[in-house]
Amino acid sequence: MIEIGILTGGGDCPGLNPVIRAVVKASLREDWRVLGFRNGWKGLADDEFIILDDKSVSGILPKGGTILGTSRTNPYKKTGDVEKVKSNFHKHNLKALIVVGGEDTLGVANRLCQEGLPVVGIPKTIDNDLSATDYTFGFDTAVNIAMECIDRLHTTAESHNRVMVVEIMGRHAGWIALEAGLAGGADVILVPEFPMSIDEICEVIKSRHKRGKTFSIVAVAEGAKLKGGGEVADQKLDQFGHVRLGGIGQMVGEMIEKKTGYETRVTVLGHIQRGGSPTAFDRVLGTRFGVKAVELVKQGKFGRMASLQGRRIVDAPLADAVKQLKLVTSDLYEMAKIFFG
Repeated sequence: MIEIGILTGGGDCPGLNPVIRAVVKASLREDWRVLGFRNGWKGLADDEFIILDDKSVSGILPKGGTILGTSRTNPYKKTGDVEKVKSNFHKHNLKALIVVGGEDTLGVANRLCQEGLPVVGIPKTIDNDLSATDYTFGFDTAVNIAMECIDRLHTTAESHNRVMVVEIMGRHAGWIALEAGLAGGADVILVPEFPMSIDEICEVIKSRHKRGKTFSIVAVAEGAKLKGGGEVADQKLDQFGHVRLGGIGQMVGEMIEKKTGYETRVTVLGHIQRGGSPTAFDRVLGTRFGVKAVELVKQGKFGRMASLQGRRIVDAPLADAVKQLKLVTSDLYEMAKIFFG
């Protein structure tokens, strides 16, 4: 019997389980068996896996997270792990490995493929910052969660005549903050790509008060920077070398209150945006990606990944997906600024 492997790496997000379900269902139609490696690359290095069959994926479509578990393990950062990954792949005589992940996880997949491992990718990043695909699953769910939180903050902000600062996910790309801010009617949106000064932010808020508005909503991506400043982060690094971001919302909130005199409160959404049931869009997109990945394995098109282009699911080179981040464009941000204040 032909066997293929699948793993999910990086941060979790809604839509991973629909992907796993689709890969298994499509593989069963080919009479293939699927080995699900636990906790990302760590599972393949440690040879920890489960057999995924029809029963194991029953009922997982609406569930958030991933039944396989995930981690930010990078086999190239630990001596011997790459050899273990390759050894365990060949030990099970796998036809291919389907890797579900973002820039870092797929970067490892691309490197392994260049070294001869038959790999197919599925793009997964809640930040929607992967190149070579219009959207990644999990993003739509995160935007809707953040939008709903902004909607709720409006009522308490208006009731108490406050400025409400909401910190939203987005390390280097501000897609979630931008779209959630637009959809939720935020009065200022701060994204990593286009820094604003605290004076510019406060001027928008003051101008609202001059027009009789007694409250304001400021949406801030966690990776946003003030003009002349850097990212707000602690010193801890993950295995891919990324610092843990967070705190820009609190800093901006304190500065707004100090400069304007308006009572200001800060809400950090954090992992709330990652959890819960995926939207219909993310369930369908994850399902389509999973089916496409199995098709690519069947066709022997390794070093490729499933990609959404317009309304079509196509395939794109893994190398194109990870060579640069997809960032918020200036024309889109300029459009958003029309609604500032």
